[in-house]
Amino acid sequence: MTLPTDAPAWLTRVGVFDLETTGVDVTRDRIVTAHVGVLDRHGRELAARDWLADPGVQIPDGAAAVHGISSDHARAHGRPAREVVGEVVRALRALFAQGMPIVAYNASYDFSLLAHEARRHGIPELVAPSPVIDPLVIDKALDRYRPGKRTLTVVADHYAVPLDDAHEASADAVAAGRVALALAGRFALPPSAAELHTRQIGWARDQATSLTEYFVRIGRLEPEQTLDGMWPVRE
Repeated sequence: MTLPTDAPAWLTRVGVFDLETTGVDVTRDRIVTAHVGVLDRHGRELAARDWLADPGVQIPDGAAAVHGISSDHARAHGRPAREVVGEVVRALRALFAQGMPIVAYNASYDFSLLAHEARRHGIPELVAPSPVIDPLVIDKALDRYRPGKRTLTVVADHYAVPLDDAHEASADAVAAGRVALALAGRFALPPSAAELHTRQIGWARDQATSLTEYFVRIGRLEPEQTLDGMWPVRE
């Protein structure tokens, strides 16, 4: 992967972050696996750490079918959830303290669920994590009218980024980081990660508003309902 010579300097090093969980409810569901790593400007992983947690609750069959971790496996091989949550938070905090942007695909899911997990276990949560790079938000903003789904698998394929083990935390995290680099190679991104972070706040809000209007129109939401467009941590 080759970036243009005028690519933003902050792309020299990016953190990557992904969670696999017991479900999709950020307030109630739990972490099963996690990955935090660092990529260079060529998409090579320079550092990485993986976690397997015993979430303390049953992993639904549907979730296990997605990421491949059963309740029995998590209980037998996973570490206590509180330890895992604390270490993931500390790993991310250390990267942010270095000024490193962290890439997470659909970041408002991962960072919101992590925040609720931290509160659940009495761990100081990440407050206003920044700068965060969300390839989903950026891709939807800069290539708004491209038809088709925007799952990580589909978007990675669109940008010619290999993803052989989708829904495995390390594979998804690294692929998301490489998609972010591919976006920087195709579009003119802001010169600073902080500016891009700020733009994504507005883009995410606008995307949620647009999706709310569509869901109301097709009857999936009632007119008084709205989707939460807060980013990178939902209310």
